[in-house]
Amino acid sequence: MKTRQFLLTIAALAFSLAAKSQTFDEFFTDNTLRLDYIFAGDRNSQAIYVDELVKTKHWYGRRKRLDQVPFEGNGQITVIDSVSGSVIYRHSFSTLFQEWLSSDESKTTPKSFENVFLVPFPKQTVKIKVELFDFHRKTFASMTHTVNPADILIRYVEKPTSQCVTIQQAADTTNCIRIAYVAEGYTKDQLDDFVNDCKVAASALFEHEPFKKMQSSFNLVGVFTPSEQQGTSTPHEGRWNNTILGSHYDTFYSKRYLTTLHLKRLHDILVCSPYEHIIVLVNTEQYGGGGIYNSYTLTSTKGPLFRPVVVHEFGHSFGGLADEYEYADTDPMYFSDTEPWEPNITTKADFSQKWQNLIDEGKAGLVEGGGYQSKGVWRGLPDCRMRTNEHKEFCPVCQQALQYLIDFYVK
Repeated sequence: MKTRQFLLTIAALAFSLAAKSQTFDEFFTDNTLRLDYIFAGDRNSQAIYVDELVKTKHWYGRRKRLDQVPFEGNGQITVIDSVSGSVIYRHSFSTLFQEWLSSDESKTTPKSFENVFLVPFPKQTVKIKVELFDFHRKTFASMTHTVNPADILIRYVEKPTSQCVTIQQAADTTNCIRIAYVAEGYTKDQLDDFVNDCKVAASALFEHEPFKKMQSSFNLVGVFTPSEQQGTSTPHEGRWNNTILGSHYDTFYSKRYLTTLHLKRLHDILVCSPYEHIIVLVNTEQYGGGGIYNSYTLTSTKGPLFRPVVVHEFGHSFGGLADEYEYADTDPMYFSDTEPWEPNITTKADFSQKWQNLIDEGKAGLVEGGGYQSKGVWRGLPDCRMRTNEHKEFCPVCQQALQYLIDFYVK
């Protein structure tokens, strides 16, 4: 059985060869192509629609390993050069739409969800393929469209719409991981309060390994746009506040699930800010949050659990880590015939690329329960930041996965 260390070595070699085989400047300009989509449907039928294309100044994502993804995700975008037919960029992600498809509501009511993705701006015409994967890692919706970079209907935006404050500058700003903290529910006189919350969130993150030892590789900014009202909306209390991102609790009728569905508005706020990963800070005391892989983290800031929750949710949105706790075993997302793509849980369908090396070293094992299921899913340790708020750190399995991901971006 291959160990994780062996796989990391092979991956590093593959990354090196990929970096030599193509360069960013060969295919892209120093600009961003923002792809706005609508994902729509119900449990039985799903579709993908192009909504809008936007061009912004500068590209703040990775400039190497362009045709690689560190984790499979629940969906992928592939950019294909129209002349050579070669893959010149790939990006993986998860979405609220796919999560919603496991809910009871999706059985009877079709709905649509905004989704926004960033790719480097191509020099010549490309084909862009969007794929969504089901819980068995099979494609259930796919769409390919052509983008001509000279298209006059690509909206060009070059002026920032929000105030941007540097929280931490990376040691090398040409090779770093860029995080933007975004204000939600802070009024016009609460900029200082927001900046302080950004600093609290950052200090919480860098208390955890491997972020602590890799702190200099992260560039952090705070992006402030005032809301008309403070806080967020709480539908189960009948309260709807006028905030810049329209965030609310009760996502999928879960009281503590705090999200925003307005992803176009979120990225409009971030125009011309240096960002790749997003953490939305919500100015409320009520416990709650959410994190979607390569989409955003969103968390309340004024409650006593702000620090552990923002780190946990960033484990989802940045690290692609699964929840390691159980729920009521209804609407399962993981099955015995399919190995989860998330690196910190397993169904034992194909454990070869997980944490066997840590088991061999006596640093981890196989503990049943995780991914909201009490049976048929295993995690590496009894407790972890991805399981409880009380645990002080990421377990060795999660730390190994996070280190692999950080290395993917900056090594």
